[in-house]
Amino acid sequence: MRTPGNDFELAAGFVFSEGIVRSRDEIAGLTYCLDPSVEPEQRYNIVTVELRNPARTLDLARFERHFTMSSSCGVCGRAQLDSIRSLGVTPIEDDVRIAASVVYALPQRMREAQRIFEKTGGLHAAALFDERGDVVAVREDVGRHNALDKLVGWALLDGRLPLRRCALMVSGRASYEILQKSVMARIPIVCSVSAPSSLAVELAREFNVTLVGFVRDDRANVYTNSDRVD
Repeated sequence: MRTPGNDFELAAGFVFSEGIVRSRDEIAGLTYCLDPSVEPEQRYNIVTVELRNPARTLDLARFERHFTMSSSCGVCGRAQLDSIRSLGVTPIEDDVRIAASVVYALPQRMREAQRIFEKTGGLHAAALFDERGDVVAVREDVGRHNALDKLVGWALLDGRLPLRRCALMVSGRASYEILQKSVMARIPIVCSVSAPSSLAVELAREFNVTLVGFVRDDRANVYTNSDRVD
């Protein structure tokens, strides 16, 4: 369930954010489905990620989803919520500082870069900015988690990880999963136009992420690590 486009980035970002791969070198190939038993119109809805070292032990049960109950935010029906710490992830050490005036400008700058939203009016976005507030990259999708996976996948495949000295702006809420993906990509500042969940705030505090919510109309709430906002 995604907006078509940047599909390889979406797949790469997902396997990185979930800890299935730790670097670009662990991905041997990304292809659309070539299985002749699959209906032709569905082949471009399936991406195969070939691992360079498939023998590495993976706990596949960790990635199982249950859909009896679902939610539009939070952990999105994950069967088991594993601690990021168990993957060896540490708090982010990044001394980047960003002016409050730059933070206030991020929603409009993201909006101006949303080419598909301009045509449809119905997509979420994840936008990466440098410390001056200049756009580095923007990705769009019907789901904001997918948009962020596309952005992280772009950075992974382009050799840009970890994403130091930058700020992320997302449309919608700042959920736990948005923060989890940001921590994995080592993004020090995460901003959203709406509210964060309490679990997102806890995660940001534990992993030293500056979390900013309700960025709109020259106002914002800084929930954690306010020293990075000047």
